[in-house]
Amino acid sequence: MAPHVPSSPLPGFWPALDAAQQAALRAVARVRQFAARAPLVYQGDESDHVIVIERGWAKVTATTADGHDVVLAVRGPGDLIAESAALAGRTRSATVTALSPVRALVVPASRFTAFLEGNPDVWRLVTGTFVHRIDDHDRRLQAHAAARGARRLAQLLAQLAERSAHHAPPARDGAIEIGPPLSQAELGSWTDASRETVARALTVLRRAGLIRTGRRRITVLDLPRLRDYAAQDPDDRDPGD
Repeated sequence: MAPHVPSSPLPGFWPALDAAQQAALRAVARVRQFAARAPLVYQGDESDHVIVIERGWAKVTATTADGHDVVLAVRGPGDLIAESAALAGRTRSATVTALSPVRALVVPASRFTAFLEGNPDVWRLVTGTFVHRIDDHDRRLQAHAAARGARRLAQLLAQLAERSAHHAPPARDGAIEIGPPLSQAELGSWTDASRETVARALTVLRRAGLIRTGRRRITVLDLPRLRDYAAQDPDDRDPGD
């Protein structure tokens, strides 16, 4: 059976802070607005600040040796980004680009380090977030090895739906609109599939009554059924392959 799709993703860095910690961090931050498609940080840049997303969604990409951009993850409301490079004093390992208009808190690295030194429990939170992201990457690699086509995409859409439900409640009928407005090309990059394969997989999932789609918009109509579809035995025939 394919690896289980996690059903309780972490709610994010910011919601895990108490009111006093949020106030302390906001006091040393400046608010910035980023338009859709604007970069928040660039791969290879020097690290002198961290960012907390308050509103909106962004994608994390890395440029390969042959010049291709690969989608690695998405970040959304409450997420901390660019922390590992800033705390380790090294250059950025990835580019983060707004998928929608983003409002964020930008905190100088020195102020963030001082904040962490005064709040050891937040140090543990940051470390836990870093470990969770590594584990999530490993789980996705395992899932990719165990599923193809529509099932591989279903795994990703189920994860995104679960995460999106933290920020916007499902409709009365249980439908969940996926928050990050990802294109077919971006979904293909993330799942290591061609745009054509993603288009076919979306058609399969639509015909199965699992999703509804529009331009850069996907609504999961039945999350439990989508999870079940994603977890089917990889030896079963997948019409999305």
